[in-house]
Amino acid sequence: MDAQLSAESFSIVSLWMHADWVVKLVMVGLALASLWSWAVILDKLFRFGGLKRQADKFEDRVGSGRSLEDIAAEAGDSNQPLPKLLNAALREWKDARAKGPLGDTQTALLIQRIDRVMDTHIARESAKAEDGLGSLAIVATASPFVGLFGTVWGIMTAFQAIAIEKNTSLAVVAPSIAEALFATAIGLAAAIPAYIAYNKFSTDAAKFSGRLEGFADDLSTAIQRRLAEKI
Repeated sequence: MDAQLSAESFSIVSLWMHADWVVKLVMVGLALASLWSWAVILDKLFRFGGLKRQADKFEDRVGSGRSLEDIAAEAGDSNQPLPKLLNAALREWKDARAKGPLGDTQTALLIQRIDRVMDTHIARESAKAEDGLGSLAIVATASPFVGLFGTVWGIMTAFQAIAIEKNTSLAVVAPSIAEALFATAIGLAAAIPAYIAYNKFSTDAAKFSGRLEGFADDLSTAIQRRLAEKI
């Protein structure tokens, strides 16, 4: 058996071809999990990049000194988070003004209503930003254990080979051990990027939620100033 072993015997293709069916299932599952996590990673990279660029542009427009009504009209029925907040707040403001002059009690209720509406929008947009992070967490935490299962199964196969061959030579157990370690390697290859990406995108989602809350606070302050001035 020693003569039959070579460097090619431990190539990825050879390890796959000679692996036990259970180890093969583990490898396929881990490979699919890795592809799934990378799809989420790429989606999040583009999504957070787009959200940041859109927010930067819209905040520049709001800070340009133009009226909020003009900016909201220009944005239209945008699906972007910040224009949604602006349109929601102005909608409540306009509805209240259309009903006539506001007293102190009505003004306080209007401010509370605007804050609740914006909080609802912030919660929805934050949930959208965090969508998919649970998948990364699952891959990051489960993949090493699935790979470990493949390792244990491969070692059991190695012991069976020893018992059948009645030979403790490394040539007998090396292929099964290599298959076991290969399953472990795939598990780590799936888990490590998912773990890093989960932490990064969780931070990005938290920062984006904080940005929405800051924009909502500024918007609420601007509307309260208008109400105080009775405009």
